[in-house]
Amino acid sequence: MTELLITRSNHLVDPYVHVWAWQIPVYLFLGGWVAGMMSLAGYFQWQGRHRDRQCTCVLTPWLGVVLLSLGMFALFLDLEHKRYFWRLYTTFEIASPMSWGAWILVVVYPALLAAALVQPPQWLRRAVPATEALASWLESRPALVRAVGLASLVLGLALGIYTGILLSALGARPLWSSAILGPLFLLSGLSSAAAFVHLVARRRDERVFLARADNLFLMLELAAIVLFLIGLATATEAHKQAAGLLLGGPYTAVFWVGVVGLGIAVPLVVQSLAVRHRIQHTPLGPIMVIAGGLALRFVIVYAGQVSHWAPQVAQF
Repeated sequence: MTELLITRSNHLVDPYVHVWAWQIPVYLFLGGWVAGMMSLAGYFQWQGRHRDRQCTCVLTPWLGVVLLSLGMFALFLDLEHKRYFWRLYTTFEIASPMSWGAWILVVVYPALLAAALVQPPQWLRRAVPATEALASWLESRPALVRAVGLASLVLGLALGIYTGILLSALGARPLWSSAILGPLFLLSGLSSAAAFVHLVARRRDERVFLARADNLFLMLELAAIVLFLIGLATATEAHKQAAGLLLGGPYTAVFWVGVVGLGIAVPLVVQSLAVRHRIQHTPLGPIMVIAGGLALRFVIVYAGQVSHWAPQVAQF
């Protein structure tokens, strides 16, 4: 059934056919970004921080609904057979990452809305009085709010790792044929989310906490990139040639300068100095992290489409 919905970006079973689409990298980035925000908001709600209306966990679920919808629209634009997308929801194929992703998203939307209604914004309380009553009802049941937060945290982690598994399950592309892609995309989504929340947070203690969390995510992301490259470079000849796309090939500059340098290393230094009070907190670091997360998806998707199992075709 999922074959009916295969995207044009995944049409590249022929190594001589290249389709440079922007929709899939954008979808993967927005999905990972929302996953990170869900995880962070869920953690804050589980900790009971939602009682403070200045907590970013009041904003991020609403923003998550918007961004995830934009990501789904980008994916829809890339579908080869748009009229049949609904068929994903008539069955569940346990071996299909696309099927898993479709059903995860069915649960993610209600989880985002439940997290958003724990502490509705003032404009919504005035426009829809029932949300005020619902928030009061939830406030009187802290165990239920903690359950909502935990569900948001778990589903966010599942959504984040799925964005990488979606690519790694496509064995036709050796660059994507790595179990590290799931954790790598999850960590990238967490770091982008922490950077954004750090950027918009009102409370100083929350900004410091999120900057430190982002530094941890960035270090783990860097370690995942190293493991990803080592795994490729020590596997088959096709995997080695795929790694060569990032290690001396046409994607080397944008990967090492744009993703690793400007997207991870520089923000890590800037934010480390900021949390140690050596410099003032600046939006430069978070913005670079978010841009680096987007660049990572474009590089992995585009380079993956060039990689293939026929060594004689790999020209770079």
